[in-house]
Amino acid sequence: MARHLRGLTTPAARRPASLRPGRFEPATIVWVALIAVLLLLVVAPMVTLLVTSFRSRTTGAFTFANYLQAYGRPRYLEAVANSLMLGLAASGFAVVFAVPTAWAVSRTDMPGKRFTWAMVLGAFVVPPYLGAIGWILLAGPNSGLVNRLWHWVSGEPTSLVDVYSFTGLAFVISLHAFPLIFIFVKSALDLISSEMEDAANILGAGTWIATRKITLPLVWPAIFGGIVLVFLETIALFGTPAIIGIPARINVVTTQLWQFFEFPVQVEVAAAYAMPLLLITMALIGVQKLMLRRRGFVSQTGKGGERRPIALGRWRWPMFAWCALVGALAVVMPLSVLLQASFARAWGRGLSLDNLTLDNYAYLIFRHETALASVWNTLWFSGAAASLAVGIALPIAYIVNRRLVPFGSVLGFIAMAPFVIPGIIMAIGFYAAFSPPPLRLYGTAAIVILAFTARFLPIAYAGAGASILSLNPEMEEAARILGSGRLRTIARITAPLLRKSLLGGWLIVFIVATRELSTAIFLVGPNTRTMAVLLYDLSEAGNFEVLAALGGILLAITMVLVAFGMRLAGRDFMLRRS
Repeated sequence: MARHLRGLTTPAARRPASLRPGRFEPATIVWVALIAVLLLLVVAPMVTLLVTSFRSRTTGAFTFANYLQAYGRPRYLEAVANSLMLGLAASGFAVVFAVPTAWAVSRTDMPGKRFTWAMVLGAFVVPPYLGAIGWILLAGPNSGLVNRLWHWVSGEPTSLVDVYSFTGLAFVISLHAFPLIFIFVKSALDLISSEMEDAANILGAGTWIATRKITLPLVWPAIFGGIVLVFLETIALFGTPAIIGIPARINVVTTQLWQFFEFPVQVEVAAAYAMPLLLITMALIGVQKLMLRRRGFVSQTGKGGERRPIALGRWRWPMFAWCALVGALAVVMPLSVLLQASFARAWGRGLSLDNLTLDNYAYLIFRHETALASVWNTLWFSGAAASLAVGIALPIAYIVNRRLVPFGSVLGFIAMAPFVIPGIIMAIGFYAAFSPPPLRLYGTAAIVILAFTARFLPIAYAGAGASILSLNPEMEEAARILGSGRLRTIARITAPLLRKSLLGGWLIVFIVATRELSTAIFLVGPNTRTMAVLLYDLSEAGNFEVLAALGGILLAITMVLVAFGMRLAGRDFMLRRS
């Protein structure tokens, strides 16, 4: 304690700060500035989006014409229906992948748990649109690797699988969404005692019956919460529906919004079309809270209930085979075919010495006009956004948890609000708020960084809040008594004690920002394209070999950061739930 308090005593410390009347506290300026920043980053874009949806493009007068145009064609209504059905289908697939896997890792003696954890982390880290490209190379109707093997083995001309279908689209989305359900369910399972399962076994219930009738009902809130998150993530997703859905003629809300930004840009109509998506998101969060509030899901086992792994016996290896299959589908298969394509002259020719080349990487590094710039933009935008998000989140979390101002809970609510705002809607709000004169930020680095900061502020805030709650305030109070100001106390005591947690939060925001497409694609200009946007552009051009090489570079950067985070912030820092 003395080490942290050293240097804080000043001549002004003869009386405690709280006893010095009329003393101006510089922290007050910071609190006011934080309110202004939150209003700018979160409230202003959403209010502007709402106002824009009711504003005439020509006269600026109030009108409902934008809503009539946005929902006046069957194609636009069909996109909404497709998004809702896609969300349900992807959630269903994700539950099938996640719940058995989480149960096996948390509750059983299944071998290979570290491998399963690595596969879940890999599915979480790999950008969904990159996984979609991998599955195009695997399950394209004619040239996909799986179908070519099927043609060779069976001699049948028809394809075995077709990724360009509604089922294929939902399946691919779920492969990168199931970690959300996995984490929720495993965290809940880790807290359940084995006593109730033992009682059921004594009464004659087998392992599977006890799990189905006792264990799973107890973790239903976690399962339902994960389903809601996957559903919301799916209906707000742009990359995978664009890469697979557009060629398959499956129109969804996000791809329709993208079409409203084609020339001529119809931002008013896009704003009107985005409003129901925001309302659906808010309604689902409300329904989830209402459902879980009206029912009790509590295991009355007292403190320290024993948690013993369930012996699966001869089912140990079949259970591991299921987990390995999920990992292969989500990570191993798509990344393997992407790696092969990145070193291939023509990916369809398969593995052979005369087909191997380094030219795809050489082209990106030495000859492509914007590849290196996109790498730099990605690192610069993501680093700046992560720093801003953590820098804003820490003092807000401090205010809220230390109850320094009467309206602190409102600040916390605003900081978490982007969690329920889909990224694509956030991007349209930033476009509407900051593109017109006098700011004219569209296409600049500033608008992308600010949008990324707002988009991922809830991640930084949740981590900072959980860390501050675990920190005893006595050292801060001692520093205040010795005369240290509030800001100096935070800088000299609070922040150093939370260094590890803040670093973990910074890395998470940085990693998810490097792969963000839904927000970036609406806001970047010719000189501010990120790697995610360039990957999407390459997919539209059909240049899968160069695309795979750029994806390899992005994954290499991500893996280095994940390894760095594991070393400094813990092995599961990417999947830890506060």
